[in-house]
Formats: sequence, C-alpha cells, structure tokens
Amino acid sequence: MKPVITIGYCPKCGWLLRSAWMAQELLTTFTDDIHGVLLHPSEISGRFWVNIDDQTIFDRKEAGRFPDIKELKQLVRDIVNPEKGLGHSDRK
Repeated sequence: MKPVITIGYCPKCGWLLRSAWMAQELLTTFTDDIHGVLLHPSEISGRFWVNIDDQTIFDRKEAGRFPDIKELKQLVRDIVNPEKGLGHSDRK
C-alpha cells in the first residue's frame, strides 16, 4: 500500500491555502509514489505538521518555521521514493 501524507494545519490561523498549495505540489510531484494527501484541520491553535502515515516529518512548533516546498519535497522523497530525482529541487 502506498503511503498517505497528512498535512495538519490551524484553520484559525488561515493556513488552509498554504496547506492546499503544498498538497497540490506533493500530489503533482509524487503522483505514482503516494496514495494521497489528507488535509487535517487542527483543533490546537497555531499547529502545522506533515506526516507520512504515522511518522511526523515536519512540525512547525519544533522547527519554529514553515518548510519551504523544496525542503518538504526532499523530506517526502527520502521516505516514499529515495531514488527519485527532483530536478531543480535537488540543486543546492
């Protein structure tokens, strides 16, 4: 079974659009590698996190910031398909 990515976000903070954009980017990049992306409104104010199945790969509270899309794609790739090239997202 292919993994499911969950993006948890604070709806009170207005982070739905950011989360939806990130979901779109991940769905476009990892079409053949994932089952889907779930957007999960958090009941806890100020939360933003990304899980692959039950593994947290990014937590805004721990990092003190949001991930940029390049970083997020690399984190996802490293778990779902480590051999996948990300084109310009792999360049330093």
